Parts: sequence; structure tokens; C-alpha cells
Amino acid sequence: MKAFPSQEEFASTATYSRLFDATPAQTCEAARRALLSQGYLISTATKDLVDGRKSFQPEPESHLQMAIRVVCVPETSDGKVSLGFVTALQDRYALKKSNNSASLGVGAIGSLSLPFSSSNDSMVKVASETISSEPFYDRFFDLVKRYLVVDESP
Repeated sequence: MKAFPSQEEFASTATYSRLFDATPAQTCEAARRALLSQGYLISTATKDLVDGRKSFQPEPESHLQMAIRVVCVPETSDGKVSLGFVTALQDRYALKKSNNSASLGVGAIGSLSLPFSSSNDSMVKVASETISSEPFYDRFFDLVKRYLVVDESP
């Protein structure tokens, strides 16, 4: 059995999370708006969770899909400070061609075989990766802060 090197270091917590001076519901609403502003389709939006997806086609025979999940939890006992956790997963697909061929035998005439061929194209997932780029998450959290509307009324 082949051993793979460890991919996880559990070093920094700053890459995937930030503190916000807002409730978890306000933080998740800001995250939802941030994703919407960038063209993401929102599949789930609750007071403590937002899931969004966006598709890209960088080349004619390849396709990327980005999925972003935001989880919002209270950081203080009064709930006025929250912690937002974000994870982005990128799936990569490639066009795969498969050739199909068949022969037709006609028994009454003899052994007549006519070749037929066809090609099927399908998108196949070739990679899946969690984005670990700190600048990517910094830009996302900055955008969330822009959409953060804190209601100051009691």
C-alpha cells in the first residue's frame, strides 16, 4: 500500500476563519450577499450556514466548479461577536471522448458487415481540491465586511 505524505498541518487558524462584530445571523447574511455579488448560486442560506456554487469554463474542454461553505458561530456569550469559518472546494472536470463501434450482419444475404461508429462525450471529474490560498480568503472576508450591516437598535 502506497503511503501519501501528510497534507494537513493544522498550523494557522487565520486562513479559514475571521471574527466579526456581528451576530452569526448577520455574518451569514453578509456572506450570502458577498457570494451573490460574485455570481454564486446559493443552495443553502440559514442563520448559521451558507452554501454557494459557481461554474467556470476556462477552456472549451474543461470545466471548474467552485463550492463555498460559510459557517457562522457565536464567539461571545452575548452572541454579538461571531466567528465565520469558510471553506472553498474546487472541482475540475475534463471532456472525455469514448468511441463506440458496431457491426451489422445480414444473414439472408450472406456475411455482410457494415461498420458503424459513434462518439460519446462526457465531462469527468479529474480533480477536487480545497483552496488553501490565504489571499483568496482575505479577499472573501473583506467582501463580507463590506456587506455586513449591523442593526444597532436594541
